[in-house]
Amino acid sequence: MQRAVSVVAHLGSRLQAFSPALCRPFSCAQEVLRRTPLYDFHLAHGGKMVAFAGWSLPVQYRDSHTDSHLHTRQHCSLFDVSHMLQISVPVAGAVHLATALLKNPEVKLAGLAARDSLRLEAGLCLYGNDIDEHTTPVEGSLSWTLGKRRRAAMDFPGAKVIVPQLKGKVQRRRVGLMCEGAPMRAHSPILNMEGTKIGTVTSGCPSPSLKKNVAMGYVPCEYSRPGTMLLVEVRRKQQMAVVSKMPFVPTNYYTLK
Repeated sequence: MQRAVSVVAHLGSRLQAFSPALCRPFSCAQEVLRRTPLYDFHLAHGGKMVAFAGWSLPVQYRDSHTDSHLHTRQHCSLFDVSHMLQISVPVAGAVHLATALLKNPEVKLAGLAARDSLRLEAGLCLYGNDIDEHTTPVEGSLSWTLGKRRRAAMDFPGAKVIVPQLKGKVQRRRVGLMCEGAPMRAHSPILNMEGTKIGTVTSGCPSPSLKKNVAMGYVPCEYSRPGTMLLVEVRRKQQMAVVSKMPFVPTNYYTLK
């Protein structure tokens, strides 16, 4: 069963993330939502189903979002990613596998809400929010994705734009932000200390692990150094924020070898 826990941990580290903007309660009669092989399994375990990118998926279970988040940090959780075609398990065996994994007392089910706050603490991007087809890896602070060979060969899409950025400066960068008070959310304006808007928050939430508000957003390069004090506008009120290194919580990924 320890092997099973390792599999879940490995899968959890590869997950893409959840956006509240894409999620709404499963009550829209006009939309026919697709179901994963674990749909009935989720309901049987108290899953609160929501509409997410055309699928009906659990946002959480009987445990609160915070409890689920912290359990994942301390132990192990099982996420349903079959809507992403990420698991090579026959449909007929999906419920059997999930049931077997849950027999380990460390393993609990976790939904989209915990997955989103976990990926934010890890500084991981959500496509469509934090990065899109107009974002370069350098702007998105993802230069580590470009290997030395590819940088030298310039044999990847956008190389003529991206390689010069690696060697020089870019106009904007994705940064981490931390603040007290009301949590920062996507689309919150980022301002310099003079009150001029310089950027926008792309993702944000309270961090269950840190008991602080964390967020990501884009600012001009000259404001991207960790420790830089900025302002964010939340609910039409300005509050202090500081540029912070990511990940906000140190990573402790387990990788199968």
